[in-house]
Parts: sequence; C-alpha cells; structure tokens
Amino acid sequence: MYQPAITGTGVFTPENVITNAELVESYNAHADLWNAEHAAEIEAGTLDAKPHSSTEFIFKASGIEQRYVLDKAGVLDPTRMYPRLRQRSDDEPGIMAEIALDACQKALAQAGVAGEEIDLVICAASNLERAYPAVAIEIQKLLGAGGFAFDMNVACSSATFGIQAAADMIRSGSVRKAIVVNPEITSGHLEWRDRDCHFIFGDVATATVLERAEDAKGAHFNVISTRCATEFSNNIRNNNGFLRRTRPDGVADRRDMQFMQEGRKVFKEVVPMVSAHILAHLEAEGVAPADLKRMWLHQANKGMNDFVGRKVLGREPLDGEQPNILQEYANTSSAGSIIAFAKHSGDLKPGDKGVICSFGAGYSVGSVLVERA
Repeated sequence: MYQPAITGTGVFTPENVITNAELVESYNAHADLWNAEHAAEIEAGTLDAKPHSSTEFIFKASGIEQRYVLDKAGVLDPTRMYPRLRQRSDDEPGIMAEIALDACQKALAQAGVAGEEIDLVICAASNLERAYPAVAIEIQKLLGAGGFAFDMNVACSSATFGIQAAADMIRSGSVRKAIVVNPEITSGHLEWRDRDCHFIFGDVATATVLERAEDAKGAHFNVISTRCATEFSNNIRNNNGFLRRTRPDGVADRRDMQFMQEGRKVFKEVVPMVSAHILAHLEAEGVAPADLKRMWLHQANKGMNDFVGRKVLGREPLDGEQPNILQEYANTSSAGSIIAFAKHSGDLKPGDKGVICSFGAGYSVGSVLVERA
C-alpha cells in the first residue's frame, strides 16, 4: 500500500470578466425585448412578464460579484445571451482539452512532474463537449502521458470523486502518478435568460496532480482518506443528451435542456447532507472538527458555505478557515473547491489538516481529508 499525496494544483482563468452590473444591464435589456415581443400574451394573462434583475439581488442571493467566461460578447448580447465559441475541426484540440492543458501544465510545474510521467488522466467535469472519444484521452495525448485516461461526470462533485479514484489507484499500486483535471465551461449550460439563475456560473479549468508521497519533490499534502456519497434528486437537473433528437420535442429551445434547479429545496436538503457527511468522515478518521485548519468547500453559494461551516465547526468560522472564491469566480461547478484549495493552502504548516469538499447535483458529495506533510 502506498500513501497518495497531492503534489501540485493549477488553475486556468479566462481573460474575460463579466461584472454583476454588466450582466444586469444585458439581462434587463433582454427582459424588455422579450416582454415587448410577448406583450399580448402578458396582457391576456397567459404569460408572466420577465422581471428585472439587480446587482443587489445577485449579491444577496449568492455572494457573487463577477465571473470569468470564455466568450463575453455572446453572453451579453440581449438577443442571444449564451456564448459564441468557434467551431473547431476534428484535427484541432477541443476547447475543453485546450483549457485543461493550461491547468495541467501549471499543476505539473508545481509538482515538478513531466507530462510523460503521468500514467492516469481523469477528466472530471459537470459537462463534456462530446460523448467520445473521451476528452481525458485527448488531454493524455496533449500531455504526452502514458497509461490510461477516462472521463467522469458527477456534476459539481466530479473533482473530489476523481481525486478519490486516483488516490485509490495510487494507494493500491495500479498507477504511480495521476492528474485529475476539471475543465468547466459552465457558461454553455447556464440559462442566462432566467433571472433566478442567470448570475450563477463562470468558466475555469483546474488540475490536481496526485502521486506516491515517497515520490514528492517538495511541499505536499498527504491524502489521509476520501469519502463519497450520492442520493438521487431531481432538484438540480439538465435534460440535454444524445437522445434529444429521438423525441418529438427534442430539438426545441426547451428550458430543461439547460441548468435547472429548485434553489430553496437544494439549500434545505443539501446543507444538512454535506454537514453530516463531513462530520462522519472526520469521526471515522478520529479527527475532531477543532483539528481542522481549513475547509475548502464547493463554491456555489456563500450562504450554503457559511451554514456548512457553522454546522461542522460548531461556531462561526474564523477568517481564513473557510475561504471563498465565488465572489471572483462565481460557481465553477466541480472546479470551485479546487480553486479555493489552490489559492488558499500554501500557508498551512506540516501537520495541519484540512478537508476539500464538493457537492451538487445527484445529489452528490465528496470529501478529501488531507494533511500538510
């Protein structure tokens, strides 16, 4: 049995920023256009008018102040309101593989590992740009890596589930060095024309290098243990898929073909599930909540994270104990907790413990208990 360790992380951040003010201006212009187009139905009571959004509403609901996106013009076009990405030939790297490669190269540089040393690539993300060949295998080729690669989708928990899979394979000896990469182009699955969710997501890619602790070349985090759980729920759902065209209404611009959620139900049901999951994981490892120096939580909603922090610690988290990055990045699905870990872990000292935890559709929750070596 080998001790798995996280030896490097990397974050790709798009150049384009959309502030709340920019987004609100665009959305409100869209709402006005839509309301004018459907004025007769609205007056007749067969349709509800689209309400305006506001920066105050967005920040109060989420804690988000801005988000990074691959394409800004398409999202902010009131007559369109979704990204416009260039069609690529099959001979070019896909856009997910391209941004994944950037994050991987940064993580490999931090770990002091060459791409050809990697013998496992897991592409773990909430959406994949194609069914096959696996995006992970394309990333494997771009890295010059050996071994094998596969895609994984557990929505917002994909990163922690991927880390568990990689850590287990390192522990058993079936692989030596792995990279788990999370290219999240969430702007593509967000319904920007829906006031209740138009502000939630942003684009990013993260990567995490795992290897045997004995091979680590510098400061690293030993993976003490991992724990994953799932429980089916329809409260976060996207019905798009390869069977879409087989159904009578499968080609329409249907609302359920993008991100959908019952926000209040999600908050009420997921927060207790996550809190209990983390506490049970800590108890199983003989770690008291007071022993945690940091929690890197899924970056979906500040209110959810604050609640989880209070339930786990039994008090208000102190500054630095539960870092948030969603005010800058917004919700980046599976990548959120890894961004928080990458940006807020370097100050921990040997022996300090922390937990990386992500949660989302499924419902799914994954936690990774780590210790600074």
